[in-house]
Amino acid sequence: MPFSKKAAPPTAETITTRQRDKPQQFTRELAINFKAVEGDENSRRIKLSFSSEEPYERWYGPEILDHKEESVLIDRLRNIGCVLFNHHRDQVVAKILSVEIVGNRGEAEIEFDDDELSEIIFKKVKSGTLKGVSVGYVVYRYETVKEGKKSSDGRFTGPCSIATSWEPFEISIVSVPADPTVGVGRELEAVQQRQTADDLEIYRAQLKINQNLLYGGLIK
Repeated sequence: MPFSKKAAPPTAETITTRQRDKPQQFTRELAINFKAVEGDENSRRIKLSFSSEEPYERWYGPEILDHKEESVLIDRLRNIGCVLFNHHRDQVVAKILSVEIVGNRGEAEIEFDDDELSEIIFKKVKSGTLKGVSVGYVVYRYETVKEGKKSSDGRFTGPCSIATSWEPFEISIVSVPADPTVGVGRELEAVQQRQTADDLEIYRAQLKINQNLLYGGLIK
């Protein structure tokens, strides 16, 4: 049973035309840190942070979303983006009124719709029952920084992969815990890691059995 080494992220040199046309989609989670828009206690509008430069562990190592103005492509989110529930595209719960990068964080002002589902989600957010917000995004270019080395702008220390061109395309209110060790992407990766570990143990056990049979003379 073959075991592959940890995959490397795409770089400026390795991204192909197909990868540019169909880049891989990711998600990452934050705790909802929102505040109601001032002046109207009954407003369905809130402000929230949806992204940051906090390192996020991927299968190829820590990933950092660079929040410099030239690194974040926000026009799509600003012009046609929307707010979903748990990344379900048929469960739109709010519209995005504005998007901006403030202090190395992505921030948005949103307004919840008034249909039944949106009302339920809005009330759960206000009450604190739902505490997670997640952003769906694609990465077009990485800068790979080796261990102990500095990124080209001197802001980050490796090992890490810095997304120097990335595009958020939707924001979701999510029911998963907003913990840096779990989340939609992390949860899947953790399952895959456990499966790989289990497969490795089975492989080792079978190898030991075969060796015992061979050295015991039972296999000719």
